[in-house]
Amino acid sequence: MEEFVADTAVRTRSGMFNKDHPKYKWIALSNTTLGILMATINGSIVLISLPAIFTGIKLNPLEPGNVSYLLWMLTGYILVTAVLVVSFGRLGDLYGRVRIYNLGFVIFTLSAIALVFDPFTGGQGAIWLIGWRVVQAVGGSMLFANSTAILTDAFPVERRGFALGINQVAGIAGTFLGLIIGGLLSTIDWRAVFLISVPFGILGTIWSYKSLHEVGSKAVGKVDIPGNIIFAVGLVALLTGITYGIQPYGDSSTGWGNPWVLAGIIGGIALLILFVFYELRAKDPMFNMRLFRIRAFAWGNFAGLLASISRGGLQFMLIIWLQGIWLPLHGYSYESTPLWAGIYLLPLTIGFLVSGPVSGSLSDRFGARAFATSGLVLVALTFVALLLIPVNFPYWLFAVITFLNGVGSGLFAAPNRTAIMNSVPANQRGAASGMTGTFQNAGNSLSIGIFFSLMIAGLASTLPDALRTGLTSHGVNAAVAGQVAATPPVGSLFAAFLGYNPIASILGPTGVLHSLSPANAAALTGKEFFPQLIADPFHAGLVIVFIAAAAMSIIGAIMSLSAGGKYIHVEEPVRDELPQGAAATMSNV
Repeated sequence: MEEFVADTAVRTRSGMFNKDHPKYKWIALSNTTLGILMATINGSIVLISLPAIFTGIKLNPLEPGNVSYLLWMLTGYILVTAVLVVSFGRLGDLYGRVRIYNLGFVIFTLSAIALVFDPFTGGQGAIWLIGWRVVQAVGGSMLFANSTAILTDAFPVERRGFALGINQVAGIAGTFLGLIIGGLLSTIDWRAVFLISVPFGILGTIWSYKSLHEVGSKAVGKVDIPGNIIFAVGLVALLTGITYGIQPYGDSSTGWGNPWVLAGIIGGIALLILFVFYELRAKDPMFNMRLFRIRAFAWGNFAGLLASISRGGLQFMLIIWLQGIWLPLHGYSYESTPLWAGIYLLPLTIGFLVSGPVSGSLSDRFGARAFATSGLVLVALTFVALLLIPVNFPYWLFAVITFLNGVGSGLFAAPNRTAIMNSVPANQRGAASGMTGTFQNAGNSLSIGIFFSLMIAGLASTLPDALRTGLTSHGVNAAVAGQVAATPPVGSLFAAFLGYNPIASILGPTGVLHSLSPANAAALTGKEFFPQLIADPFHAGLVIVFIAAAAMSIIGAIMSLSAGGKYIHVEEPVRDELPQGAAATMSNV
């Protein structure tokens, strides 16, 4: 890699790889793929590494006062990325996509260095990490928002599907690879989780500044400051409200009745509606809402949002399934389950890596509709299949189903992104790429609140009785067992998600374990008690979650089918607004 980059730099200085050189598009593809891979790996690498990180900074995330640290470590990076990608996409249209992209590499790399050298422990250490993760998300947003637009500028129409397929595969595969990489590195040292980004960030920064050129059309206008503020505040309020909806409130197992949660959701939606009306009347809008008149753009983005929500939900549910039930039942210690969960999810990643580039390339010839639609239908079928297998499944069956789920996601993702980017004017590609990124990242963020809440709703009706019966059968006082059974299920879910022993986490602070016989204490905290206890209640929650995910996938498939055939925007003389008949600027080829 170093030799290739060095050779690239020499050729760039000598003019051999200038923007008109036939090999320039491959330079753009390789660099932006590295950038998007880094940005998305860092969106998920922390998920699997949280136990090691919190142990390293000496903080128990399951204590009531520390749950906010846990939520922001889980969602902060994704939330900030979702909010900022449209803004940075628009800035790329105005001031140069490569310029914003390059700056993103710098910010991303400096933040990674700061994360490695966290000087604090406890709450201060968590705040340091959350703060720099937010800054890192700013850099990631710059990379995410402009990589697709840079590729669309660099590649001719007949090769965009392949290029965007590679880029999109890297982006979504990064969310799965982050689980494996995080699991491996966290067994070495929690700081290695952040250190891994530093050399690649430095390499990518130097490489992008040396080799990338501005080749796209720039938009004319000014930065829409009011639009940016309205959009950012509205989306932050909405996503934060939904995320905090999974925290218990009062006597409820979730927080959907919390006035602050409701205020965030309702206020966020109101501000986003205000944003739409403001942008339609703004002279230099942050985002040209008239792009949604283009059928391929509108339906493609809405389908992408639903696919992203269902994919994120799948990721979280499979992690909990493996770490909380299947792996302990098969002899793995709770502490080792985060690493092995990432490894056992490899078929999902492989399926995506196999189908993504192929479907992207084929969509150049045949259009996106057939691939995107059939991909989401296959995803929906795999959700149904996951409902039909036992909780303690044979692994080969689980591997086949998750592989097919990855294949379906790959069939959808690359052609859908290609159709979206082909449909917009050249001077709107940055903003369009940013909006597509917002839908994808907002979907990831929404999936946490939506699917955790659905799972909690399923567990709340069955887990308390199972927990009460199981505890009393092993000598726990009935009154104590009743108090523990009344504990909101979110505590058990988070414990399983983090790779902690759930029963030890729940009973440890009460001191009950010390009053039990060694045999009962060992049985309660062993590898079989909690998985067997939660198996039936978990499956009840899983039914709700995967039916919802399958429904989202089917609706997304219908949207993909409605997006139309292969449409490519036909450039007209430079105009800042889309003409009233947006369809007139499209060519059905």
